[in-house]
Amino acid sequence: MNFGLSALQQYLAHEPAVLVQVAQTQGSAPREVGAWMAVSPTHVIGSIGGGHLEFDAIAQARTMLAGAAVPAEPQRVALGPSMGQCCGGVVFLRYELLGPQDAASLVQRLKAPTAPVALFGGGHVGQAIARQLAHLPFALHWIDSRDEIFPNDLPPNIRCDHSDPVQAAVADLTPGSAVLIMSFSHAEDLEILAQCLLRAREKNDLPYIGLIGSKSKWATFRHRLEARGFDESDFVRVTCPIGVPGIAGKQPEVIAVAVAAQLLQRLPG
Repeated sequence: MNFGLSALQQYLAHEPAVLVQVAQTQGSAPREVGAWMAVSPTHVIGSIGGGHLEFDAIAQARTMLAGAAVPAEPQRVALGPSMGQCCGGVVFLRYELLGPQDAASLVQRLKAPTAPVALFGGGHVGQAIARQLAHLPFALHWIDSRDEIFPNDLPPNIRCDHSDPVQAAVADLTPGSAVLIMSFSHAEDLEILAQCLLRAREKNDLPYIGLIGSKSKWATFRHRLEARGFDESDFVRVTCPIGVPGIAGKQPEVIAVAVAAQLLQRLPG
């Protein structure tokens, strides 16, 4: 569940809302099919793309809350000069009146698909990455060997685990996980990486293994891993340094943006 769905469920306990959802698009459109916003008499949660499209949809939704009929079929909206938008495409919007009885089913209906990410390390960079991924389409499994390292009040799409030794958690990662390795010590990083490569050999189900650090750190790790029997067929699975190329800043927040962008590039579509 994301923050928007959680807030919507809370509001529905006290006031009705109209769900506005993108049902279909033709040509260029500001949001994808499935994008939604919920309009109550006092709040708007979510977005269907902003601009006049969203402004007009909010106004129409509030007339429905005031008693106007809710259309049974999606409504066609041309995104041209008459709306003050130059997208040039067409959006079909579906309207639906919501009440308290709909709160429980909304999570399954509106929850966006999420890609699994395993983050090893709760230090400054790990915390920045967790904050960044919390608002993106990822389900984060956050792991550290230290007690009391994770912040309180994390969103529900972040699951925290204490594992000692930390590399033992590799066996239980969700298949298809992108792995980010940035523990508090190089020794732990090496053990985590070795376990990830062993699992990748056996199951081939970790599509991205990212190791924080410099090219010199990776060269040292390669040498140590070679001594354990790993070779080039294993090393090609590793991304080090992590993050999209061209972003040189080393502040935790900058690294987090670069890493999040790299993970987003790997999402289907």
